[in-house]
Amino acid sequence: MPMTRMPTFFIPHGGGPCFFMEWQPTDTWDSMAAWLRAFPATLPQKPRALLVISGHWEGDPVALTAHAHPPLIYDYNGFPPHTYELQWPAPGNPALAIRARTLLTEAGLPAQLDATRGFDHGVFIPLKVAFPDADISTVQLSLRHDLDPAFHLAIGAALAPLRDEGVLILGSGMSYHNMRGYRWKDNNPIPGADIFDTWLTQVVTGAPAERNALLQQWESAEGFRAAHPREEHLTPLLVAAGAASNDAATQPYHDRVMGAPISAFRFG
Repeated sequence: MPMTRMPTFFIPHGGGPCFFMEWQPTDTWDSMAAWLRAFPATLPQKPRALLVISGHWEGDPVALTAHAHPPLIYDYNGFPPHTYELQWPAPGNPALAIRARTLLTEAGLPAQLDATRGFDHGVFIPLKVAFPDADISTVQLSLRHDLDPAFHLAIGAALAPLRDEGVLILGSGMSYHNMRGYRWKDNNPIPGADIFDTWLTQVVTGAPAERNALLQQWESAEGFRAAHPREEHLTPLLVAAGAASNDAATQPYHDRVMGAPISAFRFG
């Protein structure tokens, strides 16, 4: 069956297993969960496979999961016992992992396969909401530990052909990720947090021809370091943007969670 070009996304993955436990206030994650649940219906067709870049896996060189039946990595601490029993048994896709590695190495970007690693919570928590049937094969791609913007944009550009092969490329992170900044007891705005969010939204949804150059300079944007003491949760956005080529972007989700402005972005 002919494949329609897939968009790419940067999606928020919440905090730990947040969508599957009680929280105070009780509606803290409701709007994010509702958006995650709904966005697959906006795709042009059901993806043949998912390629996910999470803010919770780094390496050098970058690596791709090549396990046929990836286990889950419960890489969060201090949550209720049942959250360590959550399941999301999506199959792996070793053939896609090999295809992605080939695209990367042909672009001069070293990459390796990891036949033992499973999915961390940056993958299985949001996708358990978005794709609860777990019936789409999935590969996870690591970040490179230096988080270099130009390199991660180049990764996305190298992987762009997968969009025409029915693969949905998802960057999974958070547009605000300062654990000391979140307002854990209320949802009042975090002082200054909107400054970087406004810059990021304007850049991502602005002219595609200028987007990547500006994103490479994000460390100089006002409020950047306050929003991201370390930018591993924002770097997956670069891979999604790189794979977007010249496609325009929209902001299909924006809300305030624990005082922080949180966004999702769609390219194409």
